[in-house]
Formats: sequence, C-alpha cells, structure tokens
Amino acid sequence: MGLADLRRTYDGTPLTEADLHENAMVQVARWVAEARDELESATEVNAMSVATADAQGRPSVRMVLLKDLDERGLTFFTNLDSRKGRELRENPYAALCLHWQPIYRQIRVQGRCEPVSRDEVDAYFATRPADSRRGAWASEQSAPIADRAAIEARMAEQSLRFPDDDAIPTPTNWGGFRIAPDEVELWQGRPDRLHDRFVYLREGDGWTRSRLQP
Repeated sequence: MGLADLRRTYDGTPLTEADLHENAMVQVARWVAEARDELESATEVNAMSVATADAQGRPSVRMVLLKDLDERGLTFFTNLDSRKGRELRENPYAALCLHWQPIYRQIRVQGRCEPVSRDEVDAYFATRPADSRRGAWASEQSAPIADRAAIEARMAEQSLRFPDDDAIPTPTNWGGFRIAPDEVELWQGRPDRLHDRFVYLREGDGWTRSRLQP
C-alpha cells in the first residue's frame, strides 16, 4: 500500500458557530483543556509546531511545548541563540499548530512574537527538573557538535559546576516567546473531508469570526 492509498474517516463531533466562545483565546483554552482531559495519558497534548522565517522569508518549523496560555497569547521557552530564537529576532512573527489526531481537532494560530519577561522566564526555569536545567547550560542549541560523547561530556561538566539541584541559575541566553494572535483557526475533522472550520480575526480589542470552506 502506497502513501496515496492511506485513508481514514474523520468522524468528529459537529462544530457549529453556536459552540464557539466569542473570545478566541477563551475558545483555545477550552479546546486545550478538553484535549488534556481526553488524551493526557496517551500523548503530550501541549506539543505544537512553531514555524518561523528568517529575514529573507525562508521558513523553518519544529515541535515545541506550549507552557502557558492566557489572554495575552501562547508561550513557549527556548535557547535564545537557537535557530528559532535568531529568526524571531530577525522577523518577529510566527505561526503555530496544535493537532490532536485521536479527536480530529486542530488549532492554527499566527501573530507577532514578543519576548517573555525575565521574571516569567526565571519562574518557569525553576520548575524544570534539575538535569533539564543543567542541560540548558550544556547545550548550545542548534550549533554543530562532534558526537554524542561531546554533549554528554558537556553535561558532566555542568553537573560538576552546579552540584546543588536548588542552585542552578537561568542561563542569560535562555528565555521565552509569547505569540500574540491576530488570527486563530479551529478545525474539526468530519466525514467525507467536509470538515468544520472557523477562523477568528483580531479586530481592535475583540474578534470577528466566520466559517471557512473545508
């Protein structure tokens, strides 16, 4: 069987305009919570693809973890010297996608990325397991390295440098970005590829909403 022969029926729950909150971010939070209730034991429901582009408009995409969600936007954390960190400094716009195949749902968001405050960065960094914090010091994210042994040696150096689990500071080149949405699309998979799609567009302090063809 070739890839073109793969088929699956998307028998998702119908989605109507009456089901949606007038505020896009409230609706996003509602769907994230519902996905967590349904799928948390099976998958990372906060895994999302984030697409960025460099100053010449050449795109790149990767998976990251959504770590905060509120009226201001959707937040993730990263090494600021990574490819996505560099690209967001050159071109501070991004698009993201949360996709939950088992419940036939997807959220697409695009908007301007804003740096997260140092207080928020430090507060989140302190919640990470100790070796994850050491790993942030060990890795020059996105930079080449000779082999696996080299990164493990760098990690061992950080274990000696920071032996106390409770005294590992946040690296100065480690931070976060918040995507402040100006467009949000909800997708609900339906039979015969006649999916339900709704798009929210930012308008002043509020949102307009319309149905899109599948």
